[in-house]
Amino acid sequence: MENVYIAGIAMTQFGRHLDRTIESLAREALEGALKDAGARAEDIGAAFHANITNGPLQGQFAIIGQVNLSRLGLEGIPIYNVENACASGSTAVHLAVQSLRSGATDIALALGVEKMNVEDKAKTLALFEMGVDVERAEETFTRLEAMGKGIVPPPGSESARPYSRFMGIYSSWCRWHMQTYGTTQRQIAAVCAKNHQHSVHNPWSQYRQSFTIDEVLAAAPITYPLTLPMCSPVTDGAAAVILCTEAGLKRIGADRSRCVRIAASVMRSATSRLESVPERHVSALAAQQAYAMAGLGPEDMDVAELHDATAMGEILQVENLGLAPRGEGGPCAERGDFTIGGRIPVNPSGGLESKGHPLGATGIGQLYELTTQLRGEAGARQVEGARHAIQENGGGLLGIEEAAIAIHILSR
Repeated sequence: MENVYIAGIAMTQFGRHLDRTIESLAREALEGALKDAGARAEDIGAAFHANITNGPLQGQFAIIGQVNLSRLGLEGIPIYNVENACASGSTAVHLAVQSLRSGATDIALALGVEKMNVEDKAKTLALFEMGVDVERAEETFTRLEAMGKGIVPPPGSESARPYSRFMGIYSSWCRWHMQTYGTTQRQIAAVCAKNHQHSVHNPWSQYRQSFTIDEVLAAAPITYPLTLPMCSPVTDGAAAVILCTEAGLKRIGADRSRCVRIAASVMRSATSRLESVPERHVSALAAQQAYAMAGLGPEDMDVAELHDATAMGEILQVENLGLAPRGEGGPCAERGDFTIGGRIPVNPSGGLESKGHPLGATGIGQLYELTTQLRGEAGARQVEGARHAIQENGGGLLGIEEAAIAIHILSR
């Protein structure tokens, strides 16, 4: 199988960029990735543009990638519009990898960008209602709520303010995990506190405020057992990556010492499994496929970036990826296994809870962090001696799990 490398990668700071346009965010990311790779825009043979919200929030539908990238000097090449819920950015990378391995080109671009902060916040939150089977939405939410039965929310643990219905999905997963394995709210808060502490050292992060476990527990409630710091914010931002085959690296004269190999790139979709077989979770199946592709196992991973739209997401995914035994994600987090300096650092970037979650750019932002780690360029958040890294990025909901999952393994 043709080797594919990350030659250049960049991201904007994630955050609330009310005074910036989609174009300006994308331009910053693209120019940064090109500079990092030592490449020019005209070197790119194909581009994969990930975005979800430009249509409903800014009114540009159908040809989003062609419009955006033409303004940045990319035209005449194949440009593919990618929309795969919160996994859109990782899907763009996966498709770029397939394009390179097919021989269609030797240099490809994957770029994700979102401008989600608009005056009408309710309009943004309504978008999350679309990430499910809308004809069976109530049936789906009823089933999820049933997963959390047996855990009675304490008084005052539900926000009176509107929030994304996906937070309710995560709270159901929380309660199921609490009921099944004895996971505690304090363990979930430990994940959150750890990620916010990591974010202090990440200049690209939307939030860089440290929290203790007790401060997380005392914060404003969302829906039990989730509090505000445990949940990812609404975010603007962009990230871009230049991917090359061996021939592409030679063509641009890339610095091979900074190139990171994509050892595995896997996409899978949800199955109609029952909650009684968590080992058949789509992420677990995708991770097994990725490990086999890379010739590595979970014990070989030095650092991970996982999709923590809430802190519970990290607990679920460390278990699905084999980084912790099933049911042990909470205790592992509480004793510090996933902290920088711990057994397997998870989300050294601060994760989605701190770094932010600009949907189409999220997955490429995760790969930016892992590339930086494997290059040894992460500064105060550097994981010592990192050689192999794993990324998990999920999107949407089908049945009782994510509709789309992407797993990438990176190696030096």
